[in-house]
Amino acid sequence: MDEKECILTRPKLSREFFGTLTNGDTVEAITLVNANGMRVRIIGYGAAIQSVCVPDAQGRFADVTTGYDRLDAYVAQPHYFGSTVGRVANRIAGARFTLEGKEYLVPANDAGNALHGGELGFDKVNWTVTSCDEEAMSVTLSHISPDGDQGYPGNLSVTAAYQLHADNALSVRYQATTDAPTIVNLSNHAYWNLGGEGSAYDAMDHLLTINADHYLPVDAMRIPTSERRHVAGTAFDFRKPKTIRPHVRDFSDEQLRHGGGYDHNWVIDEAVAGAPRLHAILKDPHSGRTMRLLSNQPGLQFYSGNFFDGSTVGKAGKSYQIGDAIALEPQMFPDAPNQASFASVVLHPDQMYENIIIWQFGAAASNADEHLPQ
Repeated sequence: MDEKECILTRPKLSREFFGTLTNGDTVEAITLVNANGMRVRIIGYGAAIQSVCVPDAQGRFADVTTGYDRLDAYVAQPHYFGSTVGRVANRIAGARFTLEGKEYLVPANDAGNALHGGELGFDKVNWTVTSCDEEAMSVTLSHISPDGDQGYPGNLSVTAAYQLHADNALSVRYQATTDAPTIVNLSNHAYWNLGGEGSAYDAMDHLLTINADHYLPVDAMRIPTSERRHVAGTAFDFRKPKTIRPHVRDFSDEQLRHGGGYDHNWVIDEAVAGAPRLHAILKDPHSGRTMRLLSNQPGLQFYSGNFFDGSTVGKAGKSYQIGDAIALEPQMFPDAPNQASFASVVLHPDQMYENIIIWQFGAAASNADEHLPQ
């Protein structure tokens, strides 16, 4: 995306055609622009963040999230770019779980495990744009997942409400209700390179801070072992700002070998919070752009873009290589349906599921460290 496309000066919400699926369904794109010129584009396919244009320390705009400029690319090469993932984000061991005494089988789309909802998860459906509010600078999308969809029980009604705020924050509020007991764990799978998704450098020199003392080690199939391991003295200690690059390919660490780099969940807390709390801070020392990530969820999955192999070409015409962007996904713990020590992801008909995610963007002129509040 050309830098000039991001420079707009008056608040505006617009809806436009993004493409047509093979079944004839039309996919919409909704563009949100605030008074600072920050520009966000949401598409109906996957209820996905297609672009996020923010300024650097000198006021130069760039699109800082990966994605495509055409619908057919989203369909042909589904990498979860900016997508809403569910019903159950992350992995379910053996692609099976037991709920109220009954075993359910779901698609094994990740080396025998279920990943991000299955072969036809929420990232691969065309959500309905149910409302647009220019005054609030928000768009709400909805999807109904029928009973038995990808093997999951219950009719699940889901909404994703995106809002662009005046202070250059973007938020999404996921909510879901069901008519029968089921399991739910939604997240957003945006990838970030604060230098710009088409920049000449990758995201491995970004400074990352994660507000967690423990992370969840995984086995060779990337399933948590149920241990909460303290980060002190390990490559997983991001309690103070740390560059990603020095450890990400240190395969003398068994955990980094298992993940092919970072592909692990950090323990922010053991339960869902009453309000969003700080999960992480990301800073690009080259551009000065910063991003603070908040959510009410107890876990944060950090994925360091380990499997980009150059075969995927993004919006700026750049082939995405390993480490070009990273994902930070607030969520419940992976494989929670099969691990009794993890907070439950079961949703009952008298409950409402909710995941609130906030991305706060800024820019700093210096490389001064950003420390988490004590």
